[in-house]
Amino acid sequence: MDWDQHGLLSGPQPLWWQIAERLRREIEFGGFKPGDILPSEAALNKTFGVSRTTARTALDKLEQEGLITRRAGKGSMVLPPHVLQPLNQMSSFAEDMRRRGFTAGYATLAARMAAMPPEAAAALGMAENVKAFMVSRLLSADGLAMAVSHSWFSPSLFSRHPLPTVAELNSGSLYAWLEQHCGCRIIGARETISAGIADGELARLLTIARGTAVLIARRLSHDNQRQPVEFATVSYRADRYSFTIDLVRS
Repeated sequence: MDWDQHGLLSGPQPLWWQIAERLRREIEFGGFKPGDILPSEAALNKTFGVSRTTARTALDKLEQEGLITRRAGKGSMVLPPHVLQPLNQMSSFAEDMRRRGFTAGYATLAARMAAMPPEAAAALGMAENVKAFMVSRLLSADGLAMAVSHSWFSPSLFSRHPLPTVAELNSGSLYAWLEQHCGCRIIGARETISAGIADGELARLLTIARGTAVLIARRLSHDNQRQPVEFATVSYRADRYSFTIDLVRS
């Protein structure tokens, strides 16, 4: 690591920006790895001869960019890299993680037949309070919590097929299970993304502070007959998951 081998330069770039840039590059090139603790404000002060305010501003910038998390008494810890999900590409969570070199993990929080809430019933074209299969799962990448999903499935899917077991839900992609056991291939969806705030339970599951911003995706998936199959609400950690889309000027 050579981030601290040269002094800062006088010029148009603020000192805090130069420090943040050096630490950022060290993170990007693997000098500081996920879970590592960055130099403290005091260490940065000593290394570069800057004020505590300058050092704090540099670290604040890295935190705003989602590269580190700062905890009182623990220091500034490097976070795993962001996962970028293209908005114009349909894939399961397992496929998405595999494509990025991560191992997807699942922990089933609930799986049962239950009366659908109004939003799910309307999306699936069902009357309110009709019972459907509901699955709630904690989704992780390389063991790190990424999102919590709540899915409701069209009751017709399981009219001739048994429900998946918790063991099956914990072992892999639910979309792959539906295709293998129910002959239902999900080929498309309409997704709406909005901002949200983590309540106490969501914060506990995602290991973030209560009130932290999250990304909420509401997805209505359909099969090759354009029939609605699943309505899902997925709450993502905003510091670990981003959505991207390619735009074309008309």
